[in-house]
Amino acid sequence: MSRSFSLPTPAWLRPRWLRRLGSSALIGGQAVAAIARGRIGFNDLIEQLLEAGPGSFLIVLITALAAGTVFNIQVAAELSKQGAGSTVGGILAIGLAREIAPILTATLITGKVATAYAAQLGTMKVTEQIDAITMLRTDPVEYLVVPRLLAMVLMAPIQCLLFFCVAVWSGQVSSTALYGIPPSVFWNSVRTWLDPSDLPSMLIKAVVFGLQIAVIACGWGLTTKGGPKEVGTSTTGAVVMILVTVSLVDVVLTQLLFGD
Repeated sequence: MSRSFSLPTPAWLRPRWLRRLGSSALIGGQAVAAIARGRIGFNDLIEQLLEAGPGSFLIVLITALAAGTVFNIQVAAELSKQGAGSTVGGILAIGLAREIAPILTATLITGKVATAYAAQLGTMKVTEQIDAITMLRTDPVEYLVVPRLLAMVLMAPIQCLLFFCVAVWSGQVSSTALYGIPPSVFWNSVRTWLDPSDLPSMLIKAVVFGLQIAVIACGWGLTTKGGPKEVGTSTTGAVVMILVTVSLVDVVLTQLLFGD
């Protein structure tokens, strides 16, 4: 009598994060389709806009002030020594528009808003509130994901633009105060160096990052399994996946938008 043995499938061939990423993509697709059909709960949308927008403005404002000042402390000092102080504003503006503002804004929103999304939906999932919503013949994606995704897509570029404006202003103030660069010279450099397409490209990055953040945060929340302890694990996993995917997509977008 022969006995057959089957080897267990290696974990790397069936990673849970990959399945959850696929599920998140499907959830995001359903949410986009619902938005295209006009299935939007405006009361829920207003609530999520307040959480994704004004609730995060202070963090973005403080970080932008610090970023503009720190950038100038590092760069303006060296350029002033080389007699190139008149280029400080332009270099700061280009650096912010093309990379610093979108990526730092996405990181801040991930820490403030995405964690809330993943934790809220994860808690609802493990306490069977999602099942209750489904039993009431309400689509949980339309009810829970659509307002969060739309709020993030709308507020991410606004936050990014706020970050850019505050950081450039902070750079000008610190340049004048620390290195004696006249404001007129600074702003003339910004106008000369900044390409007209840089700001629209920056906002495109912000919209894409906002979409990514909402899809992954909501997807990780809705695919949480187990008890309340898993909510924390799921939230951490969502943040890690968002930061990794945003970094990878940033490389692609930078090449498409700013590459020669």
